[in-house]
Amino acid sequence: MSAVGKPERVTQNRVVKRFVDELGYTCLGNLEDKPNNSNIEVPQLRQYLLTTGYNNEQINKALDKLQATANNHGQDLYHNNKDVYQLLRYGVPVKIEAGEPTVTVELIDWQHPEKNDFYIAEEVTVFGEKEKRPDIVLYVNGIAMAVLELKNSRVSIGDGIRQSLVNQRPEFIGSFFTTVQFVLPVTIQKG
Repeated sequence: MSAVGKPERVTQNRVVKRFVDELGYTCLGNLEDKPNNSNIEVPQLRQYLLTTGYNNEQINKALDKLQATANNHGQDLYHNNKDVYQLLRYGVPVKIEAGEPTVTVELIDWQHPEKNDFYIAEEVTVFGEKEKRPDIVLYVNGIAMAVLELKNSRVSIGDGIRQSLVNQRPEFIGSFFTTVQFVLPVTIQKG
């Protein structure tokens, strides 16, 4: 018996289960009704940075720099994303006081990936000029890194790509994508 045509929800449940059970992600649940969803979930990022040994002053300065870079209204999505990537890849230089050395706050441990905190969230409602709701968002240390847009097998992959591109427009939720490094429209072939 073919499962083609079953609701996306069944597949979404399977995807979330696989990320949690097999890959060790922490499930943040369905965030459809959570206000103020963000591409930078500060509580998770702060907790990660505290456990890696940074102090509150260093963390606050790094968070300020990351958020200012991600939300730079003077630039377009491409340039904001490029600048955020630099901080993700090379860290955030932080100086607490004049005369003290600059500390680089590493937002992601690239040398030891298993030391990072991985999260998955479903139906992440994001309010821009217009509300949009990505199906699945993957976070590393509280930073949105990937968006999965699931489409039923009866819908072309082109529809998923178009929806992903529309979501990235400034008049929709473009600013959410300033930290996102992977956008994956996925047509689900069930059966």
